[in-house]
Amino acid sequence: MIRFSRAALVAVGLLACLAPAHAGSTPEDEVIHWNNVLLDRFREDFGTGCPGPLARSGAIVQAAVFEAVNSIDRDWEPYIDYVDAPITASKEAAVIAAAYRTMLALFPNSTQELTSEYIARRSLIPSGPAKNQGTRVGNRAAAQILLERTGDGSETPIAYQFLPGPGNYVPSPPSFNPECNAEWGFVRPFAMERTTQFRPTMGPCGFQTMDALLASPQYAEQVNEVKAIGRRFGSGRTEEQTQIAFFWANDINGTYKPPGHLFAITQTVSRDQGLTLKENARLFALVGLAMGDAAIVAWDAKYNTAIDLWRPVVAIRRANADNNPATVQDKRWNPLNTFTPPFPAWISGHATFGAAHAAVMAEFFGTDDITFTVDSEDPFYNALPNHPPRTFTSFSQAGVENGISRIYLGVHYRMDATDGNAAGFALGRYVARNVLAQRCMADFNRDGLRDSADVDMFYSAYSSNSMSADLNEDASVDMTDLDMFMNAYLAGC
Repeated sequence: MIRFSRAALVAVGLLACLAPAHAGSTPEDEVIHWNNVLLDRFREDFGTGCPGPLARSGAIVQAAVFEAVNSIDRDWEPYIDYVDAPITASKEAAVIAAAYRTMLALFPNSTQELTSEYIARRSLIPSGPAKNQGTRVGNRAAAQILLERTGDGSETPIAYQFLPGPGNYVPSPPSFNPECNAEWGFVRPFAMERTTQFRPTMGPCGFQTMDALLASPQYAEQVNEVKAIGRRFGSGRTEEQTQIAFFWANDINGTYKPPGHLFAITQTVSRDQGLTLKENARLFALVGLAMGDAAIVAWDAKYNTAIDLWRPVVAIRRANADNNPATVQDKRWNPLNTFTPPFPAWISGHATFGAAHAAVMAEFFGTDDITFTVDSEDPFYNALPNHPPRTFTSFSQAGVENGISRIYLGVHYRMDATDGNAAGFALGRYVARNVLAQRCMADFNRDGLRDSADVDMFYSAYSSNSMSADLNEDASVDMTDLDMFMNAYLAGC
């Protein structure tokens, strides 16, 4: 069991020693490079620090990057629509422009840093028509999604009024911060059809009213579990459980926060699997869109359902008022975490984000069973005597552990993690299967139709040995490409 002195708990809050996650990393393509720029914005220009706006920013930036790259090759269905893009345009220049323009709008306090980065990265691309074309494509993709997200409900704060009485959320000690992002359950989704699409069908532990929940043996079991293993001092946690608690936290301002941690994991897996720039553009967009909607799913459940559940620290300190004889009040109980997030407990945002990310990754790679090793920049984790990188043998293993970590940290109940995981896994699968799908190969002229015009254009390109007819991208135009086109055309794709 790990014990912390109060002085140590204060000391590790200092973030000056944290190096950027990509310092000293191997060469990266522009998609990963600008994802790292985005994570720096999460660390340095985080606004309120609440997950919703950060997840929204990630979805917008990565969708714009995808739209720019995909508009040049058009291998996949667009997120909104293809922008005008010659096939000769530089994809690198398109990524740089799309990322820069969206971040400039989303992080106005970082204009100087972003502009310096933009100039530096553009200087690496040779001057010429391809660079200019790519820049125009990126600018158009950025403008398109920024316009589409205007008025999406994210800038309309709600002064939420919680119900009085036991069980209902109240600002939690020690900081007693006001509630955060009460409006987020009403933000227009990125990929979902509606905000309630993945809302848990039953309430916490299956209960629909607060009185029934608080009086149940299931509630007492959940409170007593977090009371025992989530407490700061005198806990029965194992050393590994303490590591897990802080590994996934990244709650503190100055870290890349939970959405950033999942983007960092995406980078690691991308490098391990040797993805190309085009593949990265699609993968990071799917991850970004899923996390953008995960914030909506979690905050909808937190604020827009019948039970706005108090946090464990309040439940334990006020257990004398919950009408449940199986819970015992402890007025001095504190969670392992130094603060409690300022919003209702059910469902867990970490669990929802982590599961949505895991599902997207498994769908993208066609298997859940990929082993990867990743680290954390949470300062409490890095202050532990033993804080190795963690290795996972599947994406779902990481997603589930992300949710369970919040019990060990003392800020969530098991039902928050379980129900958050269920919603997140369902959401992630939906996103990966329903957006950015492979484009019909037989639509050769990219007009959204499959007709004789496509046949004429393909045969013209094939006969002239144009590389646009190289459908299997093996750097040659041959019978394999002809067979691929005819099979796709006759199959109705």
